Amino acid sequence: MALKFHRILLTGGAGFIGSHTAEALLRRGADLTIVDNLDEFYSSAWKRANLKDVQQTGRFAFEQVDIADDDALRDVIVRSKPEAIIHLAARAGVRPSIEQPRLYERVNVAATVNLLELAREFHVKQFVFGSSSSVYGATSRAPFCEDHVEMKPISPYAATKLAGEMLGYTYAHLYSLPVICLRFFTVYGPRQRPDLAIHKFTALMEAGKPVPVFGDGSTGRDYTFVDDIVSGVLAALEYTPPAGNAPFDVFNLGNSHPVKLNELVELLERTTGKKAIRDQKPLQPGDVPLTWADVSKSARLLGYKPATPLEDGLKKFVAWYRAADPSRRA
Repeated sequence: MALKFHRILLTGGAGFIGSHTAEALLRRGADLTIVDNLDEFYSSAWKRANLKDVQQTGRFAFEQVDIADDDALRDVIVRSKPEAIIHLAARAGVRPSIEQPRLYERVNVAATVNLLELAREFHVKQFVFGSSSSVYGATSRAPFCEDHVEMKPISPYAATKLAGEMLGYTYAHLYSLPVICLRFFTVYGPRQRPDLAIHKFTALMEAGKPVPVFGDGSTGRDYTFVDDIVSGVLAALEYTPPAGNAPFDVFNLGNSHPVKLNELVELLERTTGKKAIRDQKPLQPGDVPLTWADVSKSARLLGYKPATPLEDGLKKFVAWYRAADPSRRA
């Protein structure tokens, strides 16, 4: 199926979700420009390897640019003339954001303003923003629904993502810029960042090293396979908000089946055939007790339907991990 918008600018396209999104866009015939500064939050060699994987799918333009650099970003947009922007670049991680809140504000808030300003100035027709389930914070209402107005973000990272959503609404209201915000729920799969639980646990179990289990293992996460997330991103790219209000909307993209941490470790033991050496640790600041997506709105308006059970997704991840270049394992 042909894309509604042909010329697309994708920020963060060398990252985990971004590289999978890039491949999907190229398969649909997009004229794609990827913007990524190859930040050292984790090894830039990983991101270069991701870009090499994307190159197997099709040709694209790559710009190594910091999205907080307004002049450099403007030059990219002048050259690429995007009809749509998919903004996935971000400083990620709940725990590191507690140590470096100013950096997270610069990358996740100020740089998002840069992109929105340029999207307004150059009459971009669709702006898709990659947000996070962390915006719901320590809410007691589950599953998490988009109409939930009592947000309680408990980390600087979560607060910056909520700020990005609110800025998107402001630009939609003031300038009629169509903005779609997507709240991703605990994404995993091939190329997953090495600091995230499934990747970290797999690496430690394969090496026979202790696995840190924070708290009593009862925290729950709505683990969502990356292919399902990408299907939601592409659907959001095509989505037109109803007329009459600001052209803005928010959607959950999750699996809608939260799994406790102890259950995740047990599933990884079965998948890898390795016994986890559990290293019990106290709960970490900023960690929420539960994430659980209500995806009924996404199903109704985007046609979103997660298709990958956690057991199947873990098999795909472990197979990728074992086959991956060693530089992308540690």
